[in-house]
Amino acid sequence: MKDRIDGLIARCRGEIATCTCVQSLTECKVKFLGKNGELTAILRGMKDLSPEDKPIIGSLVNKARDELANELTIAEQSLKQAELNSKLNNEKVDITWVKNTDKSGTLHPLTKIQNLIIDSFVPMGFEVLEGPEIETEYYNFEALNVPADHPARDMQDTFYITQNILLRTHTSPNQVRTMEAKKPPIKMLCPGRTYRADYDASHSPVFHQIEGLVIDENLTLCDLMGTLECVARKLFSADTKVRFRPSYFPFTEPSVEVDVSCCKCGGVGCSVCKGTGWVEILGAGMVHPYVLENCGIDSNKYTGFAFGLGVERMAMIKYGITDIRLFFENDKRFLKQFNK
Repeated sequence: MKDRIDGLIARCRGEIATCTCVQSLTECKVKFLGKNGELTAILRGMKDLSPEDKPIIGSLVNKARDELANELTIAEQSLKQAELNSKLNNEKVDITWVKNTDKSGTLHPLTKIQNLIIDSFVPMGFEVLEGPEIETEYYNFEALNVPADHPARDMQDTFYITQNILLRTHTSPNQVRTMEAKKPPIKMLCPGRTYRADYDASHSPVFHQIEGLVIDENLTLCDLMGTLECVARKLFSADTKVRFRPSYFPFTEPSVEVDVSCCKCGGVGCSVCKGTGWVEILGAGMVHPYVLENCGIDSNKYTGFAFGLGVERMAMIKYGITDIRLFFENDKRFLKQFNK
């Protein structure tokens, strides 16, 4: 039995010396020291030994197991270190290598247009303020001179959450909140998402608006026209022509629609302007006295003007895009055109 144990030790050491990877070393360990290994087989055969030989052979088996287990552990550590060194030498990464620089990210076209619009107004002293997208009927309609029975309610398809809570249909509610919280003079922009139940090539149920409000003494329609003419030429070109047409909005009086000469054809007529030479860009007007009084502002002392434009519409005009849905589909082929 002792010769058998010595032979097992010699064979195990020989296989350990020939192992070139951790996997082969594991197989060697299972073969000699595993539950069904050769050393375990020797232990099972001790039942046939005499009582005097059992403690002697048991001691030799335990000593052999400890020595071989220790040698296997040392060999495993050595092989793992060798494998690690091989990976470090052969799997190098050049962190200075620049690849696929043309795939860098960029701002979304709507973000670019929104920033451009804001940057056109801020140098004129406008403060950028934001408000909640979930509003009450009071701030979204009633405070803006649009009571429940007003026909203007039919102009806006509204997403209601409860009978009195809704997704705002415009960013004008933030103008009301600003007038309630601040005393004139006021000069503010309110950009943000708005929601209406409308969906086709030129309308989206989620879209972006930027509205502006100016409240001070002795403001007139000429101040509004001068401000918008200046901004229109910043957004398009210095030779852009601007015209104002009478219109109707319940929260302004008088109200106007603002057109600019087509940036694609220069006013000659094309598919963008539908042959008219003009493109509508926004609605505006003098703040209705009722709205001022409703917000605690003396309409006999102060006047104001307000305007609102759609970011998607401005982007469609500026980039010559005919379908608003392209902005929200996140097609990389479309978006990468603006990575310039």
